[in-house]
Amino acid sequence: MLTASLRRLGGSMIVTVPQSYVEQNHLEAGTKLSVRIVGTELCLKPIRQRPRLADLLAATPEGLHHVAGWDDMPSVGAEQ
Repeated sequence: MLTASLRRLGGSMIVTVPQSYVEQNHLEAGTKLSVRIVGTELCLKPIRQRPRLADLLAATPEGLHHVAGWDDMPSVGAEQ
């Protein structure tokens, strides 16, 4: 069982997160967490932001193979 400790910082209490959880969930300082209170339990869950299409396209390397006719294909789902 993993344990955590509470510390006081000003008027707030801070909880330490075990390193194994940080590594398992690829967390880093500044990661946003959702906080849910269920009875006496405090549930923390990393908030995963979905990448935006514009960000994905901007990260696409130049010079990749282009499929002829790709841009002229009809939609098959809810693409826009």
